[in-house]
Amino acid sequence: MTEIVKVFTGADIHDGTRLHRGSVLAQMQDGSRRILNPLEVPQGTPATGLERGVLCPGFIDLQVNGGGGVMFNDTPDVATLRRIARAHRGTGVAGFLPTLITDTPDRTQAAIEATVDAIAIGVPGIIGLHLEGPHLSLARKGAHDGALIRPMQEADLALILRAAKRLPNLMVTVAPENTTNTQISAMAEAGVIVSLGHSDEDYESCMAAFDAGARCVTHLFNAMSQMTSRAPGLVGAALARGGVHAGLIADGIHVHPASMRNALAAKAEGVFLVSDAMATAGSDITSFMLNGREVYRKEGRLTLADGTLAGADLEMGRAVHTLTHAVGIPLEAALAQAISGPLALLRDARGLGQVETAGQPLVHYDPESGAVRVLA
Repeated sequence: MTEIVKVFTGADIHDGTRLHRGSVLAQMQDGSRRILNPLEVPQGTPATGLERGVLCPGFIDLQVNGGGGVMFNDTPDVATLRRIARAHRGTGVAGFLPTLITDTPDRTQAAIEATVDAIAIGVPGIIGLHLEGPHLSLARKGAHDGALIRPMQEADLALILRAAKRLPNLMVTVAPENTTNTQISAMAEAGVIVSLGHSDEDYESCMAAFDAGARCVTHLFNAMSQMTSRAPGLVGAALARGGVHAGLIADGIHVHPASMRNALAAKAEGVFLVSDAMATAGSDITSFMLNGREVYRKEGRLTLADGTLAGADLEMGRAVHTLTHAVGIPLEAALAQAISGPLALLRDARGLGQVETAGQPLVHYDPESGAVRVLA
């Protein structure tokens, strides 16, 4: 065994999937870590004592619109991505998909180029790209700019297929109303994670889109057709279809705890946490601009002037806390939904999600408060 440099004691350990109680985490000389029984640690080994809490790998967030006071849409370049990445690293996020909200073709191309360049030079944490729009439903646009929403054209599809060849992970949120099943199949076959969202489509059409290759739903319950007695909508399709994943904004504002509880009971293995974070993440700003409209931050809520929710004022630690305290999900499962859950959807996990892996950010999570401290 490689020599143990030090051990972390006093905290439980989550390996990304399972919770280990009564163990210690050993930092090895080669940079890796080992989950050990305390009796395996030689006497005299340097120790860092922690007051309870949980040690875990960094979180994975597949929907990050901004952070550090800036939005990716504002200036989609490497400098913006560095700033967003730095802000989210401080909240315990090890890997994320910068997310471009509905915008112009030129801005979309710029976002692709910026993400490719950021990954090439090793900007920490960036593991791909999420394009949320512009091929969405106008009826369920939410805070997206309706003037920019449109059907997917041949040139749009070609742009996405080229990007899929250059990025380790590409997620694209579309609505069946503005995307054909042939286009969905073409994206899926190219390795794109096709996610349905911002859609008012019926259950049957959503199931057909899943048949075509869509395998995710963006921010379940929000900006989509709801489940009723005779019309299950996109929510019902997402919960009924095996193998389909769903992101969840667990801030207690976007989705009622009872709805989250029901969704997790129906689909415990497929639901994962997202922050849908905006420019406010990792900053103290009280407002910012989105497509020329001001978004206001107040009491944990982000809204346009008319009250429309515009992303979330949320960090992943608080999302885990919401699941455990408001929804009643066990801590082991809640942490997994912020780590291994989203990773299961990716084409390339980039070596993330395992507490023992060298170079992996090490997070100390306080289950009582939801506070996060990054130790390495």
